[in-house]
Amino acid sequence: MTPADRDRLVTLKKAKKKLITQREAAEELGVSIRQVKRLLYALKKRGDKAVIHGLRGKPSMRRIEEEVEKEAVKILSADVYRGFGPTLAAEYLCSKHGIEASRETVRQWMMRGKLWRAKTEKVKEVHLWRPRRSRFGELVQWDTSEHDWLEGRGEKLYLIAMIDDATSRLYARLVRHDSTEENMKLVWSYVEKFGRPLAFYTDKASLFQTAEKRKRDEPGVDKDAVEMPPTQIGRALRELGITWIAAHSPQAKGRVERNFGTAQDRLVKGMRVAGVKTIEQANQYLEEEYLAWWERELTVEPANSDDAHRKLDKSHNLAASLSHVETRQVRNDYTIRIDSEFYQIEHSSIAAGLRKANVRVEKRLDGSIAVRFQERYLTVRLCEEKSSPVPVEAKAPPRRQTKRGSDWNKNFDLKDAPPIWRAAKGSGRKRDEDD
Repeated sequence: MTPADRDRLVTLKKAKKKLITQREAAEELGVSIRQVKRLLYALKKRGDKAVIHGLRGKPSMRRIEEEVEKEAVKILSADVYRGFGPTLAAEYLCSKHGIEASRETVRQWMMRGKLWRAKTEKVKEVHLWRPRRSRFGELVQWDTSEHDWLEGRGEKLYLIAMIDDATSRLYARLVRHDSTEENMKLVWSYVEKFGRPLAFYTDKASLFQTAEKRKRDEPGVDKDAVEMPPTQIGRALRELGITWIAAHSPQAKGRVERNFGTAQDRLVKGMRVAGVKTIEQANQYLEEEYLAWWERELTVEPANSDDAHRKLDKSHNLAASLSHVETRQVRNDYTIRIDSEFYQIEHSSIAAGLRKANVRVEKRLDGSIAVRFQERYLTVRLCEEKSSPVPVEAKAPPRRQTKRGSDWNKNFDLKDAPPIWRAAKGSGRKRDEDD
């Protein structure tokens, strides 16, 4: 008998001796007057045991058999379920093995089987959460997580995720590279499915913001930042009418960061059980299993039922905006140079003012090239490579030879030569007075 049972027994005996009324006993025990009458009748029949519940000490009729517990512990001991927590383990036992048990029951099983140990809770600093936005599509958090998603069974992958701030609705894809092209592809598919959100909330990565280059010891480092040209993604969002907001810390975009924490636990283990080894299998599991579970379990209803997403209109061109855009100048022969190759503008597209003008070159996601001058696109074709002439080695010019008589000094003898004065006199030169 517990101390609480003894206190109840004292109150009932007071009511039995009519030291207190049954109403006062009911208020003291926290039960109804009718229940006090039942307890007094039981006290008369069973004695002091009337305050003890009749099922105390007896096994529960709902208790799961011990063989089922042993089978569950054996299943969860397999390497494929390594690191599973009670919640995830209870779901897989039910869906994969037909063993239905509550999370708390599975937790007790795992603790007895030494498969899981409760962590001591640490006192955390109180953080005041920012209230959610009121409408779906008003703010979408966007980030990428680098992790060993396939646990060494396949190539390295990145998870790009977009999560709505108002509803926690998740949209994600596993890719091979965290590049501008892959992020643009995800934006394309998101906009086609939901529409254009009012704003994207990201970090300050180089994909979204062009950083000003400064030397560390350069004077004036603390001066105001210079407005830099937008990145390709920044330009694309402007053309689509989507606002870009930069977060100053990872905690500021905590919703998408917490999503990555869940994915690195649940998604990784789910793909391990499913035997996922390729990126195609990973994205199929992500869409059919993980995102479906997230939509069912973790999304919430927005405070305002209005959808803030906007539809695409005729002024928007996803293929043009979500591409790599550069500016090129048209040459005198109506050609433009793109990546060391020349493209010829067709005669039908030539218009006044085109020569020496700047045109917009779009390297699209499907690999094609589009050239736009003002508000119209030009028809271009790749020029054939001209065969460059084979360089001829320059020959050295022949050495100039002085033409002289071949026998001009033949039979010349210095001893038989006349004196210099006689030779000079014979030449017609006048002799100086000093000579």
